[in-house]
Amino acid sequence: MIVQVCVGSSCHLKGSEDIVELLREAIETHHLENEITLVGSFCTGKCNRMGVTIQVDDDIYTGIVKETFQEFFKEKVIAKLTQ
Repeated sequence: MIVQVCVGSSCHLKGSEDIVELLREAIETHHLENEITLVGSFCTGKCNRMGVTIQVDDDIYTGIVKETFQEFFKEKVIAKLTQ
């Protein structure tokens, strides 16, 4: 699985650095280092008024913030790995 976090200027200002760190921690905590490739990307063109854009394989999610990260990771990353 490839997880891309937008680190373009808009997402950077909305906290992409924090989201990248949360992703690193979650991947390590769940021992998914061999199953997930975490990469940065520039603007995906899906800017949202709040939060960061993340692409999980071919699916794009917008508006990810620290407060919603755990739910996002559980529902969009972990769930996809177990399909």
